[in-house]
Amino acid sequence: MIEGINVEPATEEFLLWRCLHGGPLSRAGIDRYPDEPVLPWDRYRARNAPILAGLIRTYGACAIAAREGGEVVGMLRFYPRAVCDMHGAGGLCLQQDPPSGPDDDFAGAEFPPLARIDDKTLVVHCLTAGRPGRRDDPYRRKGLGSQMARTLIRWAGERGWERIEAAAFEDLPIIYETTGSAGRAFWEKLGFSLAERFPHPDLQGEEEFVLTLDAQARAAGIPPARARDKLVMRLALR
Repeated sequence: MIEGINVEPATEEFLLWRCLHGGPLSRAGIDRYPDEPVLPWDRYRARNAPILAGLIRTYGACAIAAREGGEVVGMLRFYPRAVCDMHGAGGLCLQQDPPSGPDDDFAGAEFPPLARIDDKTLVVHCLTAGRPGRRDDPYRRKGLGSQMARTLIRWAGERGWERIEAAAFEDLPIIYETTGSAGRAFWEKLGFSLAERFPHPDLQGEEEFVLTLDAQARAAGIPPARARDKLVMRLALR
């Protein structure tokens, strides 16, 4: 436990309809949209809030939240694979349009109850804590991500889910600083094992992010081609 921070499944009481990329969120601040990036915030709110409410009513939760006082300072968002595979789900990123995010009318979808799902797998969509990318982040490297993941593991096992999967990459600073994914070692410490690896389609060019990734990989003794892979980490719950 981290003193002063409560980690628990997020409920309808406070719908985390957008992400923590700009830092902690509160009831008073979640609808104060940041100037950058300029996004269609009102449309995303209208789309996302009913989707999340439906997921919570059907499954009990779709995120683990870390709270310090009135602020959410960490979040692990997850979805049933059966929901990810539904028409219109897209990549279920709440701050993007399709195909990375859900269709606007996905809010009207009917989610299958757990008892009717054959593949009882939860998929971790993203994991964020504190103020990503800022060196003055007071929540950095404090174990908050591990605590949220352990809470998910415990919650999922008690609910009857059979496995959890999470996307990951090799352990490099740029992954932690700029994405919503943790590294391979993070998940292995929690009991996950590597299930798949394949070249990430968005990491095959020569963009600045990819070149930085390659440079960090070489410095860490990791072949750059492997650093460009997407990893699927898996944990069996029963």
